[in-house]
Formats: sequence, C-alpha cells, structure tokens
Amino acid sequence: MPRSGRLSPRWIYPETAQPTRRLLTGLIWVFATIVAYPYLPGSQTDAFKGVSVFLGLLLTLGSSGLVNQIMSGFMITYSRALRTGDFVKVGDVEGTVTQLGVLSTKVKTFRHEEVTIPNAVVVAQMTTDYSRVGDSEGVFTPTSVTIGYDTPWRQVHSLMLLAAERTAGLRRTPAPLVLQTGLEDFYVKYTLLVCPQRQDARPIVLDALHANIQDLFNEYGVQIMSPNYVVDPAAPKVVPKPQWFAAPATPAPRVNTR
Repeated sequence: MPRSGRLSPRWIYPETAQPTRRLLTGLIWVFATIVAYPYLPGSQTDAFKGVSVFLGLLLTLGSSGLVNQIMSGFMITYSRALRTGDFVKVGDVEGTVTQLGVLSTKVKTFRHEEVTIPNAVVVAQMTTDYSRVGDSEGVFTPTSVTIGYDTPWRQVHSLMLLAAERTAGLRRTPAPLVLQTGLEDFYVKYTLLVCPQRQDARPIVLDALHANIQDLFNEYGVQIMSPNYVVDPAAPKVVPKPQWFAAPATPAPRVNTR
C-alpha cells in the first residue's frame, strides 16, 4: 500500500493515502445508500418522503459552513501544504502539527498547548512549514542586534559568528551568516542567520545563542545599544582605519588577480 511503502504509484503520496481511502469508502457508502433507498420499507409512502425532504432541507441550510471546512481540509491534504509532525507557523500560532482532521487542524505549541484551527482558517492564512526542507537543507532563523557606527562592523560580524559557533544545537552546514540589514539614523542593524538542527527546539537554541552574544559582546567591550544624539558630537563618530580589523576579526587574504 502507498501508506506503508509497499506500493509507490506516482499519482498518490503516503500522507494522502489514508485520506483517499476514507474518501473512497465514504463515496461507496453514499452510492450504496442511494441505490438501496427505493428498497427500504415504507420508502414509497408520503410520510417517508416528507421526512426525507425535511432532513434534506435541514442539511442544505446548516451544512454550508461544514462543507467549507471539509473542502478546505481536502485542499490542505491534497496540496500537501501540511503534514503530521511538521513544525509550522499558521498565522500567529507556531508549533508541531499533531492531527490533520476533516474539519480542523491541531497544532501543539512549544508551551504544550493544543491549538485547534479550523481548516478554512488555515487555507485563508499564510502558512510556513519549517520542517519540509529544514530536515535536509536547513532553514535559516534570524536574530538581530543594533550597534552604533563607532564600532567596527568586521568586529561585530566576527563576534556574532563566534557566538553561533559556541551555541549547541545549530547546524554547521549551511554555515551561519551575518548581514547588515539596515543603516539606520543612529545605528547599524546586524542580522545573524542560523540553522537549528531541530526546528521544534528553536526557542531553546535561540535562548542559548542570545546568551552567548551578550557574553561575547561584554567580553570584548562592545555595547549592544542604539545611541541617539540630540546634537552633533564634537568629534565625528567614525572608525579609524587601524581599527577596522579589531580583535577577533582578521584581515581577509589578498587575492592575486594576475
């Protein structure tokens, strides 16, 4: 069977095998009920027909929302947007998918809360799946600090990369990366991109990473702050060239272009 891996048809995936079986089973029961209806005792009487019309009317009037949830569930399943066990973010909810139901999706958060999200809400909102390529290629997680212009940017880069190197639970491939994501009026915004080994442990890993960043910046005397000036300072706030490669930064080797 596709779900157990004994068969591998191209038109069906393991995560859609069980819903497809349930859908076909339900369609068979509906077809069997329609075929057997004329043979039910009393099916030709006016009373039986009246009850059938009344039940059909109730189902028609009250099932619009139900049908919307069911169709949204099929959309989630057959588009393979989510899988059980994936670490995802749906709107403001972030956690591990524990159940993909016909009417709703259940997500277990880092605080062990079980959040039930209607399937129509899942379809309507932006959904991010961190596990789909996170287990193979790695997914970058950002964290940022703002440092004044009087601190050498090469020193900040080296300190943030050293903090990532000291943090357990981070992947070494792809390697951590530091970007200057903003040259603001009063400071430079530095963003460190790292790949956690386990996406569901990301809050713990980021906690350790932030602690290492603070320790290293304190160790090398670099203040994590955003200075604001009311008036221009007496001396320009620039980094002298001899300090461009302040410890622990090292000059890049020269490349011979001849």
